[in-house]
Order: sequence, then C-alpha cells, then structure tokens
Amino acid sequence: MRAIDRRQLGQGLVALSLGVLARPRQLRAAARGRVVIIGGGPGGATVAVMLKRAVPDLTVTLIEPQSHYTSCFYSNHYIGGFLSFDNITNTYAGLTALGIDVVHARATAINAETREVKIEGLPPVAYDRLVVAPGIGIKYDSIEGYGEAASEVMPHAWSGGHQSRLLRERLVAMEDGGLVVIAAPRNPYRCPPGPYERACLIANYLQRDKPRSKVLILDAKMAFSKQAVFEEAFAKYYKDVIELRLTNDLDDMAVARVDPATGEVVTKSGETFKAAVANIIPEQTAGEIALTSGLAEAGGWCPILPESFRSAKVEDVYVVGDATIAADMPKSAFSANSQARAVAGHILADLAGAERPAAAYRNTCWSMLAPDDSVKIGADYAPGDLKGKHALVPSNSFISQTGESAALRKETYEESLAWYRTLTDDIFAKSASARLPNGRRG
Repeated sequence: MRAIDRRQLGQGLVALSLGVLARPRQLRAAARGRVVIIGGGPGGATVAVMLKRAVPDLTVTLIEPQSHYTSCFYSNHYIGGFLSFDNITNTYAGLTALGIDVVHARATAINAETREVKIEGLPPVAYDRLVVAPGIGIKYDSIEGYGEAASEVMPHAWSGGHQSRLLRERLVAMEDGGLVVIAAPRNPYRCPPGPYERACLIANYLQRDKPRSKVLILDAKMAFSKQAVFEEAFAKYYKDVIELRLTNDLDDMAVARVDPATGEVVTKSGETFKAAVANIIPEQTAGEIALTSGLAEAGGWCPILPESFRSAKVEDVYVVGDATIAADMPKSAFSANSQARAVAGHILADLAGAERPAAAYRNTCWSMLAPDDSVKIGADYAPGDLKGKHALVPSNSFISQTGESAALRKETYEESLAWYRTLTDDIFAKSASARLPNGRRG
C-alpha cells in the first residue's frame, strides 16, 4: 500500500498553478470568465479555492447556505468522543479572504438557457461555467415510519453538523445497558465503510463509559467495504459489544419500519429490536438542486463524462462529489476533492481556449477501528472501458489486510490525521495555526 503524504496531496494544486502561470495570455483570457459553484463542501470549496489561487482576477462565486461547514467525514471520531465538534467545523473566512464571493443562501434552480442560478431571497447569478456539488439527499420514505421529524429522535447523522451532534448527545444521555442499533443502507451511499467505522468508535466509547451497553448493526447488504478488517476488529476489540446482522437474498435484515415513539426497529423478516439509541441511515440520492434541475437520472444520481466531470445531461455544468455516478469511484471526501482538482484545471483550460489536461482521479478512504489502529482502501481512476461502457476505470488498487502489525496500523492512523489536516487546510484556505490537534480527544 502506498502512503499519502502532504506533498502528494498538494501536488495537484502546484501543477495547476504552474501550468496556468506558464501561459499568461491564457490566464488573462480565463480571468474574463465567471464561475459559479453550488455547494461548499470538499468538492465545491476545492474548485473555488483552486480557481481563485490560480487566477486571482477570475470572478468566482460560491453559493452555500451554511456559514460553517461541519464535515460528515471524520464525524465518527466526534461521535465516538475522540474529537470535539469544533475540531471538525470550518468557516469560509479563508475563501472570502482570497476574494471568492461566498453567498450564504440556498440555490433554488438552474436556468441552463440563460445561464443563471436562482438564489432564495436574492437576485439570480449569471455564470459562464457552473459547478454543482450538492452532496446527498436523504430518502426518508425508504423506511416506513421514518422522516425528517423522526430523524430528530433517530438521527441518521449522515450529514455533518446538527445530525452528528444529535447522535453524540443521545449516546451520552443513554443509560448504561442500552442497545445502540445502526441501520446500514443498500449501495450506493456516501462513505461505504462509514457505518462500520461508526460501530467501532461507538463501541469503544461504550467500553469506556457504558460497559454494559451493546451495538447491533442491521445491514441491508450481504457484504460491505473493508469487511475482512472490520470483522477482525469486531472480534479483536469488541467481541462482546458489536453484533453484525448481514442480510441474505431475501433481504431479511434490511430495516422495514421504525417507531420513534417506542424506539422499535423492525426488520423485513419481522424481528423487532428496542433501541435506546437508533442510528437509522436510509437510502440516499443526489442533493435536491440536482434533482430539480435535470442533472440526475431516475435513480437519483448525476451521470457525468469521465474525462471532465461535466454533466452528461446539461451543457456547461460540472457535477462533482457524492451526487455523481462515477462507476466504482466511491462517494467520499477524497474522491470529491480529487474530482474538483481536475474540474478546476479543465475549467481554466476551457475558458482560456487551451488544451484540456488529461483526466486522472484518486480515492483513499481511512477508517479508525480503535485508538492508533486505522485501515484504508483506495485506487487511481481514469477514463476507459469498463464492462463495455465508457466510464472511470480503477487501477493501482490497495486495501489494508488482516493481521497487519500494530506499527503499520498506527502509521495508517497518523496518515489519516495528516490527510484531514491537509485537506481542510487546502479546501478552506486555512492558515497552519488552525489545524486539527493530533488525535486529541474533545
């Protein structure tokens, strides 16, 4: 497996800047364009920062309703008590300081004919190129009895911020001896290994503070990402705490119904579990603006052209991050950041009339199993033929193995912390003084 260091993570930004600055005429041409970005997560914010750093005179507008971004990635560390809420929360002050026009309002519609984005309570904004990074939407109706009101009692915590805080608060308030039920959804969904990392870190918290409590995972799938190393961790660290119930070809362990008033969680096979804390993670779609603007297909996700992440449905619109259909490339913060870097280079070349850079993407996903014990999975991706279709094809795949040494697992854990610091420093244009403490518990 290849280690990821800060130099590698930043080299895309350096390459882009050098490439643009080596072509002053093209730089001036690109500066005459106007780029609008919807969504201020690791996809949207990355595009905004890279464009503005490469071409300071380029007009870049970021539309994001939240004034603070609390990451869903790394929220399991907060939920398990290893980080504070502030550790995973960022502001957009660094983007504003760069000269990016950050509009804290909700984008309500895209008019592809007039090239305008409608904004709630504000005049529309015109664009030459548009990037849509809306994240996910929750399919509340995929589980009977679940909905937005129910999510206040049985939080999904699959979006950062309020939902993550809710789940943490319910765990802290739970009496010792209670049952924590985690309902994992079918593919595709944001962060495929996320439910199982969450189970580990909640179980670790329970061992420390509520040793008579248990975690039950009800999984709508027959298999899941990094399964071998997670099952090894369940047996090694949490043998008497975590119980995993995978489904079968009858879909028996998928959650069919919940009752927020009683805490009951009912599977399709009819089994009923009384949860003291229920973490119900429903099926997902692309964010609402993608659905209402014609960017998504019937399944709820946005098809893209793998060479550029341009929308396959709407001209001159790029879609990045969790909302996309990107073949085997997972929905992760690393993926979104990688896609955004490529999109920024493509937009600059396109506006300047220059040759577009070759498309290359990467993903790495780390999961914490216990203190100083993390695992990872990842691959490189490039356009090619995949099962007879033009799509993103993985190469150089890697995954942590069972039986790895404690030293290697600690190295992987520290690597994951370095990645988080580097990523958030870059996408929120932060100074080095604002970095995440090295593994300090909140």
